[in-house]
This record gives sequence, structure tokens and C-alpha cells, in this order.
Amino acid sequence: MNVRIDQSWNKQLEPEFGKDYFNKLIDFVKQEYSEHKCFPPGPDIFAAFEHSKFEDTKVVILGQDPYHGIGQANGLCFSVKDGITFPPSLINIFKEIENDLAKPLPATGNLERWADQGVLLLNATLTVRAHQAGSHQNKGWEIFTDHVIQTISEEKENVVFLLWGGYAKKKAKLIDESKHLILTSGHPSPLSANRGYWFGNSHFSKANEYLRANGKNEIYW
Repeated sequence: MNVRIDQSWNKQLEPEFGKDYFNKLIDFVKQEYSEHKCFPPGPDIFAAFEHSKFEDTKVVILGQDPYHGIGQANGLCFSVKDGITFPPSLINIFKEIENDLAKPLPATGNLERWADQGVLLLNATLTVRAHQAGSHQNKGWEIFTDHVIQTISEEKENVVFLLWGGYAKKKAKLIDESKHLILTSGHPSPLSANRGYWFGNSHFSKANEYLRANGKNEIYW
């Protein structure tokens, strides 16, 4: 596959690429992409590692699957390509930013602008078959992305982990909370948000306060 990963991740990721589970995973992904419509496009599968360098990563947002609608997924969790209608979860993310930081809804749902500032927008599963949510779960991606989370926890300090919803919250066990900030809340999906589990979490201002307190540049959300 033609994939793009910033070289700053080589030390952390290359050992995984040689493991049996990863080779089986890539064989599965190649077959799926050859036989079915899958997302994101092949070159964007590892986009999270292209835009956010390892040494610059200071916030991690964890999603579950890529979007499975036509033209949506761009390899960054919760993000869509320029010109694509905002999915409901992304609308609620932007509404919370508006409430939290008084910033109006942006013109695009492409979150590369966050990734380029050091926000790792990581889905637990990096690929999906079109219109079939969860279709590539339990094939090995979770082993790989758990390794990424654990490696960031072990090798870095003062990273903010934003864990939204029950699935993401389970990843807290991979993170050393004595040296990082873990912020949890309900998921921004309408089902959760409309029940009062999302709005008002102030995660974006809290993340910036923590970054400033630890001598890091805040994120321009």
C-alpha cells in the first residue's frame, strides 16, 4: 500500500510492522480494498502519523472507526475532507468549542489544522468497509493503535488524552495518569450529547490550560 508516515514515528512503529499480527492485518486490508469499497483512501490510512510528528504530539483524541460514508474519511478521527457536510458528531464537537472558547463554527470539517499543531487524531481501527460500521474491527488494528497509545504514554510527558464515550474510556488503562492528563466525557454523537453527556465538558479549554501550565503552546481549536 502507498502510505505516508512521518519519519519521526519510525522508531515507535517499525517494530510493529514486522510482527505476525500486522502482516496478517495488512493482507486482510489489501484484500478488502481490492474486493470492496473501503475508507479512507489507501494513501490516507496512516494520515494521523503523517500530520502529527511524534515529538510534537501533545494531544491525543481517540475515535473508534473511520466514517464509512462516501467521501467522508480522510484518515483523521472525526475529520472529513474539505467540502463534505459535517457529520453529527463533528457538529457537536464544533458546538462545544463554540460554547467553551467562543469560537464560531469553522468553514471546513477538515481537522488537518489540528493535526499539524500536534493533535494525534487516532481511530482505534484505521479502515472500514463502505456503509458497514465496525467491519474491520478485531482484525489487528486495535493491537497496533493500543501500542501507539501506550508508547506515547511511556515515552512522552504532559500529553492530554481526550477519551470520549465508553469505547475510548477503556483505553485509559494504557495511559500513565501520573504524567499525563486524561479527560473523559460522553461521546459527541447526538445519542450521547442530547442526553447531557457531552456538552459542557470544556475539554478544549481544559486541554489548553494544561498545555500552558506545562510550558507548551496551546492548540488553536
